[in-house]
Amino acid sequence: MSSTAMETMLRGSLWAQTLTAEELDRVVRESHEREVPVGGFVMRRGEPADLWLGVIEGLVKMSISQADGRISTFTGVTTGGWAGEGSLLTPSPWRYDGVAMRATRMACVPRHTFERLVSTNLGFNRFLLSHINARLSLFIGLVEFDRLLGPDARVARCLASLFDPILYPQASSFVRLSQDEIGLLSAVSRQRANRALHALERAGLLRVEHGGVEVIDLGGLRSYLGENGALASAERRSFAS
Repeated sequence: MSSTAMETMLRGSLWAQTLTAEELDRVVRESHEREVPVGGFVMRRGEPADLWLGVIEGLVKMSISQADGRISTFTGVTTGGWAGEGSLLTPSPWRYDGVAMRATRMACVPRHTFERLVSTNLGFNRFLLSHINARLSLFIGLVEFDRLLGPDARVARCLASLFDPILYPQASSFVRLSQDEIGLLSAVSRQRANRALHALERAGLLRVEHGGVEVIDLGGLRSYLGENGALASAERRSFAS
């Protein structure tokens, strides 16, 4: 039997609205919960991709580790988010690591359950298309942030990206992330993340609080350039002319 928290998460997910009551009951019966400690692997690169994974509670960092110890982090999945559908749609192992950044509880939907929904439910497929498109937009944005924006703007855009209604349906104005976590997701040091957050606070876009940040102006975060970003924008306009 599934846990109450896992069942609540499954039944409250956006994709659950595409299923009949009988289909959803079957998904709940076939799924299970997994607890992952801080630093534990939710998924590991190269291992079989056999689960579709939802975050009941916690935070998972998606990254790729190099042989020399360098780590490239490209996104985080917060409470209510789902991950792994891309690997399940192709007969391939995990192509990245998923590491719990805090004690995390996962809802685990088996591959055969996921594949049945893909094969039999048009509404579920439409949800997947929206979900994958949102993920693609996020990754395109990450490339832009990395190449064109300074650290203050990268932190701003990283925080703003956590409000996508498809990828993070349970997002609230309070982002429960430590400065270490914000730094990891933004690809800056903790100290640089701290400076960026206070710059964004002075700009009236957020308020730094104990245990996270309160977002005041989401639109402002999404469009924030900062000094380096403004310079890069000016250079691009000069080059184009």
